[in-house]
Amino acid sequence: MALNGNHAAIDLTEFRQGWQIVVLSVIGVAISINAALLYGFGVLVIPFQQAFGWDRGSLQAAITFLFAGAVLGLQLVGWLNLRFGMKRVTVLSLLLMALGYLATTQIGGSIWSLYAAFFLLPIIGMGALAVTWTQLLNLWFHRNRGLALAIGLSGTGITAALVPRLLGWGVENWDWRAAFVILALLNVLVGLPLTLWWFRLPGERAVSGAKADDGPPLVRSGVSFQEGMLLPRFWICNVALSLVVSAVVGLVTSTVPMLRDKGLSAADATLVFGYFGIALICGRLVVGYLLDRLWPPGVAALSLSLPGVGCLIFLSGTTDPAVMSLAAALVGLGAGAEFDIAAFLIARYFGLKDYGRLFGVHQGLITVASAAAPLMFAAMLSVTGTYFAMLVYCTVATLLGASLLLTLGRSPQFALHAEAQRA
Repeated sequence: MALNGNHAAIDLTEFRQGWQIVVLSVIGVAISINAALLYGFGVLVIPFQQAFGWDRGSLQAAITFLFAGAVLGLQLVGWLNLRFGMKRVTVLSLLLMALGYLATTQIGGSIWSLYAAFFLLPIIGMGALAVTWTQLLNLWFHRNRGLALAIGLSGTGITAALVPRLLGWGVENWDWRAAFVILALLNVLVGLPLTLWWFRLPGERAVSGAKADDGPPLVRSGVSFQEGMLLPRFWICNVALSLVVSAVVGLVTSTVPMLRDKGLSAADATLVFGYFGIALICGRLVVGYLLDRLWPPGVAALSLSLPGVGCLIFLSGTTDPAVMSLAAALVGLGAGAEFDIAAFLIARYFGLKDYGRLFGVHQGLITVASAAAPLMFAAMLSVTGTYFAMLVYCTVATLLGASLLLTLGRSPQFALHAEAQRA
């Protein structure tokens, strides 16, 4: 993995022009519905069991409905963005998400009410899914795209580190409904004002008074949608990252309950899981910096193999909180990079000409894998009564997926020329 001399030092020009976009993306990703519910779900498992008697296997299936709704939302949001504009769709989605969270406090009785809520929430909040923020960052950043994506998507690390504790505090002092009220308030009091103030495309004037001509010109070179769909590299990316993401989903939603089964208290389990979030942020930033400077598939393969090492530690049967914190951190180091690796590789290997549609297909497939994984893990848990089979799968999936990325080879010359034109 040779260092690219043209990118040895960070050019801060893009960050001076688009720092508001970066901050907005961090917040947007942190409160996006998939991140908030995915990382906060572990805190809700036991309260749901106590309140309604739903078993853990059935509760795991709620994540499948969450991602199934996201698949539908991802297909609709592109059309709505073209028809009404990205900012309008995003603002409306934040408002609807807040109302949806409040409506979720009324579920009860059948577990299908939970499934319905988790399916509908990412549909009504489609404009605030992470894909919106990656598209915005890709439009604003070129020379430092990997680092910008890493910083923006590090919002999930904030989610993993803080949301479980915040929701756990609400549940402990009130009940499970407090978690959804807290999520609604985050959308209305944090996400909505910042979006109204800072959300803009390159060349547009911000409400905060930015110049209309700030931001780089849009250059959309690359392969067409039809060409990209026929390229083996595209499907290598799809398969490799689907394997890794399916494993990460299982680890994110099952780590806290698994630690509770090992004898940790709720507070200690969320504390250990907090190291996952901290490592997620660090891993994401380091990987993003290296993606701009070293061979991207090599950087991706190394980082995405780390969760497999973490799984091996969990499989050892240790109950030492320090060792389990290390395992959670290793999982976080790899998990933190998978989404921005995907956004970076699609842009680098296939260009921006049809990035929206190609990345939409990729995200759709990734989301299907994410939706199927909880069903598989729920079946494993129901049959075995332990998390052993899930950890074995996660180990194999992360190591295999990481290895597949090494077959991508060098990035196409058109992508490199497009970058050079902006230097």
